[in-house]
Amino acid sequence: MKLLESFYETIFIFVELGIILGSLGVVLFTNIVYSALFLGFVFVCISLLYLLLNADFVAAAQILIYVGAVNVLIVFAVMLINKKQYSNFFMYWTIGDGITLTLCTGLFLLLSNFIFNTSWSKISLMTKPNFIPKDVILINTIRSIGSELLTEFLLPFEIMSIILLVALIGAITLARREKKTELEKNDFSNF
Repeated sequence: MKLLESFYETIFIFVELGIILGSLGVVLFTNIVYSALFLGFVFVCISLLYLLLNADFVAAAQILIYVGAVNVLIVFAVMLINKKQYSNFFMYWTIGDGITLTLCTGLFLLLSNFIFNTSWSKISLMTKPNFIPKDVILINTIRSIGSELLTEFLLPFEIMSIILLVALIGAITLARREKKTELEKNDFSNF
């Protein structure tokens, strides 16, 4: 996708703000359903980031796999959990939560320091994109990834799909078994 530099940077800033605010929403909301919905929003923003980086296949896979499958699975798992909602945010903080907050804040500040102190203008690939070696053949990313998946990585790809199918069947079996036991308890409670 060829965009103007300023337009690209504007979209990039909005996508990054969406990722940061969505991630904060995932962590800070006490309602698990809202956290799962914000996680879906973060996945969509990451796929938009991949689109900006000209990785169209990865963006499509991000939406199909993470938003379409993983986040829906998380929402269904959350709906099955009957967790109490806490009204006070800081009331149930433990020492581990404080340590985690300190470590994450320190890591964020360290990474921010590295990002701001890096001289990005001296990176050769960003300043001289015309010096790509002629040996590198730029092929459509979808075609090259599909070719690799169906030739060299065919067996791991099929094994992964079988494992996911077994996990899905196991989850359905567990959900049905749990539903049957609830129905049996309700039937005997009437007598």
